[in-house]
Amino acid sequence: MSEIKKELAVLINRALESEHAARIQYLAHAEAITGIGAEAIIARLKELAADEQKHEEVFRNLIGGYLGGEPSMGLSETYRAQDTVKILEINLKGEKEAIDFYKQIYQKIIDHKKDLPYEFETLEHELRHVIIDEQEHVVELSLLLGK
Repeated sequence: MSEIKKELAVLINRALESEHAARIQYLAHAEAITGIGAEAIIARLKELAADEQKHEEVFRNLIGGYLGGEPSMGLSETYRAQDTVKILEINLKGEKEAIDFYKQIYQKIIDHKKDLPYEFETLEHELRHVIIDEQEHVVELSLLLGK
């Protein structure tokens, strides 16, 4: 395995661990939501968790199929919250951090295009689409927060 593939596998494994954590966090937070308008927010958090699960699948496929690595079974840190506003704020912060990190991985893929002759297009395409999904999550969470 080339050095860039090893490096990308490590980075995308960190992303995979973040997606694991985000899914679990969204599902746990959905169970903590109460009050007026709770049903809509619970439904949205569960939809976001499903999106994160799709991202996990994408990352596992990239790591195992395209980079020759072993997908992580680890989990990044999760954050507890009880009230709706705090839950939304914590998850908005997490989505923004994910975007920033995924853009670093994306740039590394772009910078090493010539070193990834049989993987580049798929890596670029999949990372870009995950970033787009995460940007949609930022918009949705911001709307729920009225920001």
